[in-house]
Amino acid sequence: MLKTIQQALFSSGLQEPKWKPIETTAQDYEIREYEQTKWASTAVSGMQYDAALNTGFMRLFRYIQGNNEKKAKIEMTAPVTCLVDPGAGPFCETTFTTSFYVPEEHQADTPKPSDPDVFIEDRKTLTVFVRTYGGFSNEQKSREELLQLIESLRRDGQQFVEEQYYTAGYDSPFKMLNRHNEVWLLKKSAA
Repeated sequence: MLKTIQQALFSSGLQEPKWKPIETTAQDYEIREYEQTKWASTAVSGMQYDAALNTGFMRLFRYIQGNNEKKAKIEMTAPVTCLVDPGAGPFCETTFTTSFYVPEEHQADTPKPSDPDVFIEDRKTLTVFVRTYGGFSNEQKSREELLQLIESLRRDGQQFVEEQYYTAGYDSPFKMLNRHNEVWLLKKSAA
């Protein structure tokens, strides 16, 4: 029982996608290479990150609770990512693509979603710059951390995709302490 309480308070204890660290001398960010994997995803267009993330999360939660062709219950995984793809202008809608990593046991034969707004994404191998932060995350906090990451990458002469970014959350909303959040920027591939 104590172990369960500790996991709830201090660790996600959830299956995560495999990645390997890329060596860097930076102290304020990491570089990771994620393996190619499948993710259950849904896109929401809107102006508000927090509302879009909540809508996307609930669609995906219903999918893992059995709203799929096999009526299969699928374990929750971490992180929950959100690809933020801003619109072209200041008053244009942003596309927020929320995703759950598909657990290993379902990677080869992923249940097809019943909801037409949910799709299975075959996420190719990707290299990301990662900044980690604690506390409860929201649009303002992730934006502040993103700006810090951009500043660090520019300082170090790193090439990254500027048009979009990911947020990643690892914890249940019921976890109060030692929360783990990240912002990711894609490493620009050598041309």
